[in-house]
Amino acid sequence: MEKIQQRVNELNELLHKYGHAYYVLDKPLVADSVYDQLLHELIALEEQYPQFVTPDSPTQRVGGAVLAGFEKVAHSTRMLSLSNAFNEDDLRDFDRKIRQAIGDAFSYVCELKIDGLAIALRYENGIFVQGATRGDGTVGEDITANLKTINAIPLRLTKPVTIEVRGEAFMPKSSFEQLNARRAEQDEELFANPRNAAAGSLRQLDPKIAASRNLSTFIYSVGGDGEQYGISGHAKMLDYLSELGFKTNNERLACDTIDDVLTYIEKWTDARPNLPYEIDGIVVKVNSFAQQDELGFTAKSPRWAIAYKFPAEEVMTTLLDIELTVGRTGVLTPTAILEPVQVAGTTVQRASLHNEDLIREKDIRIGDTVIIRKAGDIIPEVVSVVLQQRRDETKPYEMPSHCIACNSELVRAEGEVALRCVNPLCAAQLAEGIKHFVSRNAMNIDGLGEKVVEQLLRENYIADVADLYTLEVEPLLELERMGQKSATNLVEAIAASKENSLERLLFGLGIRHVGEKAAKILAAEFETLDALREADVEQLIAIHEIGDKMAQSLVAYFENEDVQQLLQKLAAANVNMTYTGKKVDVSAIDSFFAGKTVVLTGKLTQLTRNEAKAKLEALGATVSGSVSKKTHLVVAGEDAGSKLAKAEQLGIEVWDEARLIEQFA
Repeated sequence: MEKIQQRVNELNELLHKYGHAYYVLDKPLVADSVYDQLLHELIALEEQYPQFVTPDSPTQRVGGAVLAGFEKVAHSTRMLSLSNAFNEDDLRDFDRKIRQAIGDAFSYVCELKIDGLAIALRYENGIFVQGATRGDGTVGEDITANLKTINAIPLRLTKPVTIEVRGEAFMPKSSFEQLNARRAEQDEELFANPRNAAAGSLRQLDPKIAASRNLSTFIYSVGGDGEQYGISGHAKMLDYLSELGFKTNNERLACDTIDDVLTYIEKWTDARPNLPYEIDGIVVKVNSFAQQDELGFTAKSPRWAIAYKFPAEEVMTTLLDIELTVGRTGVLTPTAILEPVQVAGTTVQRASLHNEDLIREKDIRIGDTVIIRKAGDIIPEVVSVVLQQRRDETKPYEMPSHCIACNSELVRAEGEVALRCVNPLCAAQLAEGIKHFVSRNAMNIDGLGEKVVEQLLRENYIADVADLYTLEVEPLLELERMGQKSATNLVEAIAASKENSLERLLFGLGIRHVGEKAAKILAAEFETLDALREADVEQLIAIHEIGDKMAQSLVAYFENEDVQQLLQKLAAANVNMTYTGKKVDVSAIDSFFAGKTVVLTGKLTQLTRNEAKAKLEALGATVSGSVSKKTHLVVAGEDAGSKLAKAEQLGIEVWDEARLIEQFA
């Protein structure tokens, strides 16, 4: 038995070594037949002696079980998106802001922006334990079984480290072509592009399907603070990730100036078609972690990185009509209706015209031949008119002077480009507002799709969002295509939404400038809607991430008499107006850490970063990612870098890990 165990271990080591050389380094050490022979030998031994199967065995890449669904996964640190640059001016503006903030002594790292699906991989003691999609950046989906099928993802690292890494899963061009060829033979719908194909493959409930798609990955960062691994910058971090066994992109380049960055971009703009995978831009990052920390983040993206997007593919088609819609804030939005045309792998029939000024500036007319593209390779837009092909009978387009839904006069506020209907009873605004109120990220009422909302309004069942809570099953049965089960489920879903936490209601109300994140911040801060309604501008802007424009909008919203009546109706319907999320009552905690802001830096040896953070937060502390004058305590582990230096400079108390653990006891 000992010899069998020894042979299993030997086969594991060889297969990991050969697999890494083939799939990560692209330098095969043995013929495919040799690898296959060793793998079959290991499979046979593990089938006969299942006690020797380990989670990191190469045989575990494809499991036999079909998944019932995907579980949600909370990311240890948020997976932020990058702000975009579309031209040289955008990049030079980014560079100027960096220099204003930290001076001239810094460098960039440029990387190819892979056109795929963002993923997070977690390893414990060097063993792959979980993989997830980006999701909304805070919560993703557990797709571990599917990610295990990707040979470029190591099941075992070269060092027994506990680490979370981020990267991009993608489908190589050759795999994409083979997949679509197979689908064409079977009369199946073809994938539009490799990105869609990769995303669809990783959301298959059967891992065997994902395995058949021949995906790959590039890893480009770690989750959390890179300095905890004793590494000072992004370039060295990429080298470290390669040492651990991850596949990183070798086409990266260190650049000292923005001119060097532009030269790199120019090179890959031309060479892009020659790559074996799709890229849609170049990512530019400040190299030093200390300087990244100094630059910090906005609510959505880091200030130290930007994604340059390649110029979009442009094609010609005919503008058949201009369709107007009224949004929930009253803005009149024009949309181009086009002769269908293929752009960047998809069929486009509609394109954004943005506003009246754009139509007038570009002199866009119905019947024109126009050039369209996908802005950022996503949203179709009209670029220009082909004047040489314009017909004599076309006339300049005129926007209406009155609302297309309620016939109220349209107004254009000073400093704005949008035409807006300001009638609070406008049917179109009301419909869009209710659709927003019931949407997934707001009150999340299942069964209230767009057509049902429009039907309820048309048949006078509702006049505002509060009326939803008066609906009953029997009257709903009179509606077209509304059966007993559908009506019952709808009324139950509406009733269940009454228990939602305050932030969902706040977001659902559609207050101008108040997005989903701001709603959560406001709800957690004030805890009740009444307390928020009583807040003035000064109290609101004192809250981190709440600016003057948002504060003014909130105060004006709650002063509106129609709003006050609506909120009274919602309260009468017993809709919850308090924050029910997790909020630590610091005043009730008898702890040294209660009410203090703590920063963790360097590598902790007895606790993981997440364990230390969880313990601190449970004891009433706020754990921050950066050191400032508001920081009360810095806990410095091994190889602590710039955060420790800044703490010493500001005279902030510094502990080592041993003292932290002693205080926990």
